[in-house]
Amino acid sequence: MTVVQTAALAACVLLAGLAVFQVALIAGAPVGRFAWGGQHKVLPAKLKAGSAVSILLYFVFGWLALGHAGLLPVPGGRTLTSVAVWVLTGYFALGVAMNAISRSKPERLVMTPLALVLAVLFLVLALN
Repeated sequence: MTVVQTAALAACVLLAGLAVFQVALIAGAPVGRFAWGGQHKVLPAKLKAGSAVSILLYFVFGWLALGHAGLLPVPGGRTLTSVAVWVLTGYFALGVAMNAISRSKPERLVMTPLALVLAVLFLVLALN
């Protein structure tokens, strides 16, 4: 397995974990202090809708990562995935900053390092 494939698979594992977390938020688990600014223990309907959108985005992000690593076909091929993984590297780098300034200490402590790891994994993809 190549470094790119390993990075893509590791990113997918983290994204799948985040998707499970979002499902828990949608289901009403009292873990809202780890997400969406940490203002709500149980998310209101509007933020639950945001969590549902996040799950779809995580799926697309994982598909693009696997496509870039040559593990799945992606319409647009390498050209699309090359641009996408750079955009996602920036997206997760911005996520590091946004989570780091959250008013929620649990969100800062958990989501900041998670966003950093995803930013690094997508940077590895982008550079290869």
